[in-house]
Amino acid sequence: MIRPSFATFAPPAFVLGGASILVLGNVALKASSPWHVSIFVVSLAGKYLAYAILALALDLVWGYVGILSLGHAAFFALGGYAMGMYLMREIGTRGVYGNATLPDFMVFLNWTELPWYWYGFHHFAFAALMAVLVPGALALVFGFLAFRSRVSGVYLSIITQALTFALMLAFFRNNMGFGGNNGLTDFKDIIGFQLHADGTRDGLLLATALFLSVAFLCARFVVTSRLGKILIAVRDAESRTRFLGYRPESYKLFVFVLSAMIAGIGGALYVPQVGIINPGEFSPANSIEAVIWVAVGGRGTLAGAMLGAVLVNLGKTYFTSALPDVWLYALGALFILTTLFLPQGLIRIFARKPTVTASEIPAAKERPA
Repeated sequence: MIRPSFATFAPPAFVLGGASILVLGNVALKASSPWHVSIFVVSLAGKYLAYAILALALDLVWGYVGILSLGHAAFFALGGYAMGMYLMREIGTRGVYGNATLPDFMVFLNWTELPWYWYGFHHFAFAALMAVLVPGALALVFGFLAFRSRVSGVYLSIITQALTFALMLAFFRNNMGFGGNNGLTDFKDIIGFQLHADGTRDGLLLATALFLSVAFLCARFVVTSRLGKILIAVRDAESRTRFLGYRPESYKLFVFVLSAMIAGIGGALYVPQVGIINPGEFSPANSIEAVIWVAVGGRGTLAGAMLGAVLVNLGKTYFTSALPDVWLYALGALFILTTLFLPQGLIRIFARKPTVTASEIPAAKERPA
C-alpha cells in the first residue's frame, strides 16, 4: 500500500492557498492598496484553474495510459454548455425579449416552444449533473467502440480530433438549439447570486480551486494504486498485459470516462467565469493547445499538467496583448524547446518522481474477476 506523501498534498495546498490569498487580497484590502487584487485578476485566475482541470484530465489518459486525445476540448465544452443552459434559464424575463420560457436567441429565431433537451436546466443540480453525465456518456460510447476495436496510437488521436470537429460543426447550426455561432451569453445569476458581483467571482474562484484539488487527489489515488500500475503497464506494454490475462480495453475505458467527467466539470466552472460559451470551444486547436500544456508542464505527473496549463496561459495572456503577432510562434517555440531540452516537462526541475514500469504490474492471478 502506497502511503500519502508530501507530493500528494502539496499541489492542492498550493492551489487552495493561492486562491485564498487572491480572494483575501480582493476582499480585505482597499482598492488604493498596492496589494489589492482586482476582480479581473480573480476571474483570470479562475479561468486558468479551469484550464488546469482540463489539463489534469488529459494527463490522466495521456500520461498514464498512453491515449493521446486530440478531442478533450469536446468534453470540456459539453460541460460548459450544460452550465450555460442553466445560466440562460436563470435570465428569465430580464432578457432582451423578456420571455421567461424561451432564451433570447430562440425568440429571435422564432422558436415557439422549448426543446425537450432543455427541460430540467432551470435547476442548478440538474445542470451540474448533466455537466458530468453528458461528457461521461459520450466518452463511454466513443471509448467502448474505439477500444473494443483496438484502435490506438495516431489513429485514435485522429478519431478524437474528428469527434470534436464534428461537434463544433453541429453546434454552429442554429437549428440545434444551442445559440448557433453566437453561443450562450449575457448571463445574470447563478444559484441566486448576481454573477458579476465581486463576491460571486471570489466564490467561483474558490470553488474551482477546491474542485481542482479534489480532482488531483482522486487522480493521484487512481494512479498510485494497484489499478494505476496496470494502467501504466497498458501504456508501456499493452500486448504483454493482455497476455497476462488482463483486458486493457476495460481499463482504458474506465480512465477515459473518468477523464471526460473531470473535463466536463472543468467546463462547467469555466463558463460562469468567462461569461460565454460558443462552438469555438470545440475547436480542435483547443485540444492541441491542452496537449501542449501537459507536455510543457510534465506528462505523467498530474501536478506538471496543472503547472503547464497555468504558465502557458499566463504567457498567452501577455503575448496576445503585448505582441499578438508573436504568440503562435512563441507557443510553437515553447513546445519544441521543451521537447528538446526538457522532455519530462518543467515539473521535473522541481522534483524527481520515480516511474513505474510494466514489469511492476500485479500478477495475473491477483487480478479482479
